[in-house]
Amino acid sequence: MTARASVRASGAGWFSFSHLSAGFIAVLVGYTSSAAIVFQAAHAAGATAAEISSWLWALGIGMGLTCIGLSLYFRSPVLTAWSTPGAALLVTGLAGLPMAEAVGIFLFNALLITVAGFSGWFDRLMRHVPQTLTAAMLAGVLLRFGLDVFAVLPTQGILVGLMMTCYLLGRRNIPRYAVPLTFLVGLLVAGSQGLIALEGIHIELAKPVFVSPTFSWSSLIGVGVPLFIVTMASQNIPGLAVLRANGYQTPASPLIGWTGLTGLVLAPLGGFSFNLAAITAAICMSKDADADPGRRYLAAVWAGVFYLLTGLFGATVVSLFAAFPRALIVTIAGLALLGTIGNGLASALAHEKQREAALITFLVTASGLSLFGIGSAFWGLALGVATAWINRPR
Repeated sequence: MTARASVRASGAGWFSFSHLSAGFIAVLVGYTSSAAIVFQAAHAAGATAAEISSWLWALGIGMGLTCIGLSLYFRSPVLTAWSTPGAALLVTGLAGLPMAEAVGIFLFNALLITVAGFSGWFDRLMRHVPQTLTAAMLAGVLLRFGLDVFAVLPTQGILVGLMMTCYLLGRRNIPRYAVPLTFLVGLLVAGSQGLIALEGIHIELAKPVFVSPTFSWSSLIGVGVPLFIVTMASQNIPGLAVLRANGYQTPASPLIGWTGLTGLVLAPLGGFSFNLAAITAAICMSKDADADPGRRYLAAVWAGVFYLLTGLFGATVVSLFAAFPRALIVTIAGLALLGTIGNGLASALAHEKQREAALITFLVTASGLSLFGIGSAFWGLALGVATAWINRPR
């Protein structure tokens, strides 16, 4: 049964606490893990406080609308995000450039993504990648989140230990609510230990600020093209791989194309790049979000709702997420992704003839290798495909 047929057959309601919690945790992990990089990129372009607030507004609104719209249309958990590797590239690439020229780069990147999506070449490319390799890449991308749980255990033993205990007991008795209950326990324990910095939270609505673009060939080629390559290789390929690894055959072309169009509309307001999410998307595709794969798209819809709120309240939400201790965020992310990591490894190593290629994909991706500004997910998939081609039957 396909995901779309499954949701029709289920006849279940639209609201579920597991959907809401999965969407919230996905947004929480996304913001706490990389919002600081977006701030750095904005500062590199000389953004004012009002322009930084506008960046957060544009990113939140763009991600929220695409999450809700694409997930409802395709009945698949389509989660979008900003390009974290792209933001890291902009930290150095935008240094010394005026904001108007930065917006020109954003528009150029969005145009390239739109063409890549609606032309269909990206979809045709992904059809030639074996599913075992996409599953191996997914497991490699997520591995560090599982490892980080045990890395923070020695420094926050009580917090992490109680969260792990709650998760294991929850998985045994009430598996659907194990993750939200674990997060609640984490909040209570962190609060009792004085680890939540509430004094830094302030309420403030974000306002969009329009910046007219200017274009320079040197910046378009020197920053715009690398931004496009990094976004496609390090974000959209893993993002589509997550969908495929979880059994969703959602067509790639409209997903990529609509994220590109969103960038074209919101770039003058600070939306530097929109793309498919990978790590946070996996949270919305896990069994903890819903036992029925056909209803997990509702978790992505809730994530879109939370994205809209983060856009409207901008700096307020960022300060709220910053108030949580790192150990809490790391632990809830790792525990929420345990099932996805296990399923990815199981799928990757299921076929003996493709096992070596899948293993190389997994190891390269997990290594964190970066060449020419492109992350390990792309290189893991590239080397895995090369290995599969070399080992093909003669």
